[in-house]
Amino acid sequence: MGDAQRLDEPFGRLVHEVGASVGLLYLLPPEEGALRLTAVSGVPARLAAPWARVTLDAPVPVADAVRERRLVWLGSREEVARRYPALQLVLPYDFMMATVAINDGAAVWGGIVLLWPLWHPPQLSADEHIMIDSCCRRLGRLLREAEEDGHPVVPGAEPRVLSPPPRATTEQLDAAAAVEFAERLPMGCCALDLDGRITFANTAAAELLGTGASALLGARPWEVLHWLRDPAFEDHYRATVIARQPTSFTALRPPDTRLSFQLYPDASGISVHITPAPADQPLTAVPEQSSAPVEPVGATAHYHLMHLAAALTEAVGARDVVELVADQIVPAFGAQALALMTADEGRLHIVGHRGYPAELMANFDAEPLTSDTPAVRVVATGHPSFFGTFADLKRAYPPAVHQDGMGAWAFLPLIASGGIVGSLVLAYDRPRPFPPAERAVLTSLAGLIAQALDRARLYDAKDELARTLQAGLLPHALPSIPGLDVAARYLPAGRGMGIGGDFYDLFGGPATTAVAAIGDVQGHNVTAAALMGQVRTAVHAHATAGASPGNVLARTNRLLTDLETGLFTSCLCVHLDLARHRASLATAGHPPPLLRHPDGHTEVVDLSPGLLLGIDADADYTTTGIELPPGCVLALYTDGLVEIPGVDIDDTTAELAARLAGAPDGSGEGTVKGTMESLADTLVQPAGHIASRHDDIALLLLNPLS
Repeated sequence: MGDAQRLDEPFGRLVHEVGASVGLLYLLPPEEGALRLTAVSGVPARLAAPWARVTLDAPVPVADAVRERRLVWLGSREEVARRYPALQLVLPYDFMMATVAINDGAAVWGGIVLLWPLWHPPQLSADEHIMIDSCCRRLGRLLREAEEDGHPVVPGAEPRVLSPPPRATTEQLDAAAAVEFAERLPMGCCALDLDGRITFANTAAAELLGTGASALLGARPWEVLHWLRDPAFEDHYRATVIARQPTSFTALRPPDTRLSFQLYPDASGISVHITPAPADQPLTAVPEQSSAPVEPVGATAHYHLMHLAAALTEAVGARDVVELVADQIVPAFGAQALALMTADEGRLHIVGHRGYPAELMANFDAEPLTSDTPAVRVVATGHPSFFGTFADLKRAYPPAVHQDGMGAWAFLPLIASGGIVGSLVLAYDRPRPFPPAERAVLTSLAGLIAQALDRARLYDAKDELARTLQAGLLPHALPSIPGLDVAARYLPAGRGMGIGGDFYDLFGGPATTAVAAIGDVQGHNVTAAALMGQVRTAVHAHATAGASPGNVLARTNRLLTDLETGLFTSCLCVHLDLARHRASLATAGHPPPLLRHPDGHTEVVDLSPGLLLGIDADADYTTTGIELPPGCVLALYTDGLVEIPGVDIDDTTAELAARLAGAPDGSGEGTVKGTMESLADTLVQPAGHIASRHDDIALLLLNPLS
């Protein structure tokens, strides 16, 4: 596999040239269908952990930019809150953001996220646009060349953190002189790296903080000073790093010393000035004066929890929940592996895992609820279990065998609506103390997952019932009609939209005739699917009785008006005379069909528009006749195939006609068997890759043979 480090130089140079404070580089592995964070600049990887893997339908700017192949600009905190409220919830800081797809003109390879402080102008400059476009094209070329050479670039297991560019200095500074200068200052001086760890502290800082410099170096202040362990203090550090603006806060060092902290950031870290504060200066927060855990849970963990909670509100089915949990928990909460299990029919089934090999998971799948294992016991008791070492696990469960090579485990019950729906296992590669604060966060985490999973399973059950109903109302197979080659496709809407009322039908008539119909009932629910069945039955009955396409629609319209469903329906009815090579068509507000002639020329059939069915009982529908020569293709489709938000439907219809014209047609006169099936796949393929598609798609192809 290709080395992703080859992307660091152009990406890092872009971040530096446009003056961005933070940069994130994503790759889009074709087999995953999700963006993977590959490189980070300006922030530690742990702050970017919630976005280590981003699905293309996620409500975040980089997913929109990649999916829609455009630049997304967010010029203010208010705009972030309005367009991406979940993002503002977990990053409540002042910054500007640009996200753009890495696009070489033929394919999208990933995306870039850039953040600026608020001193940046409200819009990107022309030069910044040029630099961003140039970098994306260069990255796209590198990625394409690597793939063509047989060594595609793939993301590493962890994103790389790029070092800031070296400072431009005219001469080398004397380190000893710099230390002497800092020691002479009356105020306390500390230096933090971007990860919040102290890299330098002068004597005045150590004295003001009430500890030795050796205890401070290499540690985060809120981890070694119990009076700084309130999440509010860590949040100021996060704000300084992300917004790249100076911040300050006041803390109380027991028993009664108030200290003022001023934080000054740049690309390499944070400089901290510490001075005594007046006795009447308000405190930023007052943490509890108690013994703190060895590894406290601070603001970052709380924001990760909030991020997961916000993300889970977007989850619809159980698959969504599993993917979100796997994507968020492993990078954000320090675990190296997880397994999500649900209790069903007396067994504990693994519904998702990350970091564990599939073979190992298969050994634990469908474990009886009568077993005495940690995962089963938390389901039976509802109490979480934490094992900091394998020795702890072995003492509690003597038969336990160390199979996964991990060093610590948390077994959490998934409790929702008063019942236990399953369990969550988090595994860590090293021994872990699991202090009380962390146990509380993980337990809360399991509660959020349980509630989301419970809702998702209910949705899945309802959705399966609705889809079964809809499938039962569509033709199980198209009839074999002499002299006619046909193909049909039906694609349900993207997840979260329920079912729809799209339908198609084809049946033979007297002698060498046939009738085809396609339609779309308004709505995405069981009511729409049920009404779709009534419309299809009515069209079938009236057409079988010999009515013209216009009369079929008029009679069906009166039926729908009488039913007073409040839903409207588009429909296109076609009568085929295969012996005379003609067709009669009528439409009720349905997208016009496409006709590809034997020579490949394709046109949009011009039909007299009619009102949607169910609006006016007295509406008339005009029947139009067209030639249907052997070897042509008549394409009937619903609007889901051509409706794209923000794109003119005439343009998308023309693009569909161009795909139909350019597709292989088998032979010059007519088609060979199977060509219609291949053509149908060609026409629906682009829409099938849009995860966030908002409408169903029905397609019916009719090819009269010679």
